[in-house]
Amino acid sequence: MNVLILLLSLLFVTFTSFAQDHKENVTGPFKTPQQVTEECLMCHEEAGEEILKTRHWNWLGSNVADTIQGKVSRGKKNLINNFCIALPSNWPRCTSCHISYGWKDDTFDFNSTENIDCLVCHDQTGKYIKTPTGAGMPDSSVDLLAVAQSVGKPSTRNCGNCHFNGGGGTGVKHGDLDSSLFNPTEEIDYHMGGLGFGCIDCHETKNHLIAGASHGSMATGENLIACENCHDSEPHEKELLNKHYSAVACETCHIPTYAREVPTKIWWDWSKAGENKESTKDESGEETYNKKKGEFIWAKNIKPEYFWHNGTARYYKFGEKIENTKLLELNKLNGKISDSNSKISPFKVMKGKQPYDPVNNYLIIPKLFGENGYWKTFNWVSASEEGMKAANLEFSEKVDFIETKMYWPINHMVMSADNALKCTSCHGKGGEGLLNWKALGYPDDPIKKGGRVKNKLIKE
Repeated sequence: MNVLILLLSLLFVTFTSFAQDHKENVTGPFKTPQQVTEECLMCHEEAGEEILKTRHWNWLGSNVADTIQGKVSRGKKNLINNFCIALPSNWPRCTSCHISYGWKDDTFDFNSTENIDCLVCHDQTGKYIKTPTGAGMPDSSVDLLAVAQSVGKPSTRNCGNCHFNGGGGTGVKHGDLDSSLFNPTEEIDYHMGGLGFGCIDCHETKNHLIAGASHGSMATGENLIACENCHDSEPHEKELLNKHYSAVACETCHIPTYAREVPTKIWWDWSKAGENKESTKDESGEETYNKKKGEFIWAKNIKPEYFWHNGTARYYKFGEKIENTKLLELNKLNGKISDSNSKISPFKVMKGKQPYDPVNNYLIIPKLFGENGYWKTFNWVSASEEGMKAANLEFSEKVDFIETKMYWPINHMVMSADNALKCTSCHGKGGEGLLNWKALGYPDDPIKKGGRVKNKLIKE
């Protein structure tokens, strides 16, 4: 198995390291990026229609059953997080990482192929950049012809320029996706640093549909990728380790820590924003206070938190009434010890405080960016009024703050077998006690009392 993986990795590196020469096919000149797309689609005419059906384009996943709205799609377009909160009214800033040109408000035409940004995924010059506040438009310094002539299969840099910078900077959202993966060592990520894999080697693509656990797909459990796509269910020489497969996710043992080189944000308190005090930084140089955004806490080389998970989650939706005003889970994980499809899995837990309407009793979507946005006015009432209008929700003109929690799956930064967790990391009286067995539903450490099958804990 290990030899096969090594051979495949060498083939991947050889195959993906060469950009296709488009100098004869793409001649320009180009005054607008849309003209580049038009020329791309002359040869790749099917690609445009394929893109229009993807999660990357629509920022929505598969339909999810909803007791209030029936079947609805969930994704970045209509979910709330505890980082930059939500998309409505903040389009030009949020959509700087969208694969389009010009999504500046809610009138954007999702059926228009001319505004597909082919270059952001296929540029091989490394010089293609989008304006951070430009609704997906490329920076004026970009040489569109040179970039268009360089195109090839997406590289880790293409993917990472957006995915490693979610939430406004490297490592902010994802504790296992940051700038250290652009050129990782084997100790940062065994697949990428040790075997030379790129993102698309695992995130397989068909008709421009890229497999991966986006929030839209995590809501339904569809479109996920897994270790088992390459490894079978008995990858270890020791049978005792293989027995863990039915109850423990591979990532639990093989990603003992995350944010190993670059710190990740673990607390964001919007209630502290607007205070007239100087910005501050921690010992790592990360900002801990910003008047526009509030107070932060960062951490590095973090041990994940572990929960039963069956691959799906239940997400808070726009306008949903809050039952517990002390703590709101924005994406409640589905999974329990009695569910045979659930496994003990690792997560980054992100906590913070964000605005909510105490009269209507639901989260507020504030306008942060642009004219009349909070970052200019520092007025939560007027900013909330603008944002809630864009989200088609009533606003009482009252603003309070609620603590929220989000679970972010840890899938990257896989370590080799030599650096994975040891038996004593979780088991034994003298071990590290990494797992809280009783909190997970076991009567005691399974090494003493047996697993969930022996204890007849599985009901589903």
